[in-house]
Amino acid sequence: MSRLVEQMREAVEAFSVLAQPPALIGGLALAAHKVVRATRDIDFLVSADDSERLHTLLIDLGYRCIHRSEDAANYLRGDEGLDVLFAHRVEARRLLTTAELRETGFGRLRVVSAEGLLAFKLQGFVNDPLRTRDLDDIRALLRSNANTLDMREVRRYFVIFDREKLLDDLLARFND
Repeated sequence: MSRLVEQMREAVEAFSVLAQPPALIGGLALAAHKVVRATRDIDFLVSADDSERLHTLLIDLGYRCIHRSEDAANYLRGDEGLDVLFAHRVEARRLLTTAELRETGFGRLRVVSAEGLLAFKLQGFVNDPLRTRDLDDIRALLRSNANTLDMREVRRYFVIFDREKLLDDLLARFND
């Protein structure tokens, strides 16, 4: 069993005691939405109400907290990374609540919707425009899920981040 698979299994098992089950986001969640790319860490969306319990669980599993704020936390155990976004805003809580069980390379896991994943990738890109991998992921998600995305929801996220022109440019390139 690969180390990443074992890390995921261990995390999901530990997270079973949280009040609300977390949802997979980030690079590993892409595969559940028809986009495959390499990644070395695991990313979860977790209810902000579970942040203290989650922190204790990860410390007990041998992780070291690298960064922790109201919005996010990063943990490291050797070369195994585990990143968390805390759902405390209404939209993030909705995405967590509506995450669905999906088949992944790690078994059946709760994964945020493709639209929600686009929103998180867009937020990452807006926060740090040098994170071009997020922009590449946005392109790939739009292309791979063009026939199933709720484009009103997607556009709403781009409006929230004042990036409607970016969305229009990306969509225009697909039509060329």
